[in-house]
Amino acid sequence: MRRIKVLISILVTLLLIFSYLGITNQPKTASNPQVEGIQYLPSPFPSTWATVTRVVDGDTIHVLLGNKKFIIRIIGLDTPETVDPRKPVQCMGKAASDRAKELLFNKKVVLEADPTQGETDKYGRLLRYVFINGTDDYGLGAILEGYAHEYTYKDPYKYQLDYKRAQIAAKNARVGLWAEGACT
Repeated sequence: MRRIKVLISILVTLLLIFSYLGITNQPKTASNPQVEGIQYLPSPFPSTWATVTRVVDGDTIHVLLGNKKFIIRIIGLDTPETVDPRKPVQCMGKAASDRAKELLFNKKVVLEADPTQGETDKYGRLLRYVFINGTDDYGLGAILEGYAHEYTYKDPYKYQLDYKRAQIAAKNARVGLWAEGACT
């Protein structure tokens, strides 16, 4: 019985990962980040194209929007710390930061605001979702690949259910943060 549950868990995880990677016939858009069972209406907040000029870590980036620079705190995820002077580099922190650099640095992205989260955090960083090439939800992918935890700061956010499902899938697949022996 346990083997059947593990097999089903692995199959569901693979389905979620294949769906995220685009191995389906469904189109991916910023308003439909491809987690099964969820269909979103278009966001009432506008999405904006920007260029990533710096990756601080897996959940914070700098962008150039028009001719202005902004710091973005990505909504819905938290990656292990690498730059907080009060803390040592955390398990998987460097890997999460390196993956973010690989996917985001010097790339055009779509930034999507979420009215449930406000415009900025307590440090003045803009709060946004980040979509690589305008379609691939970076936050969802970081969680699915095990580089980040789902993170709800205060209020539920637009893609919260998808991100929570992605974290369950990553845990079940034992990837990244949840890989055996990754963070002991």
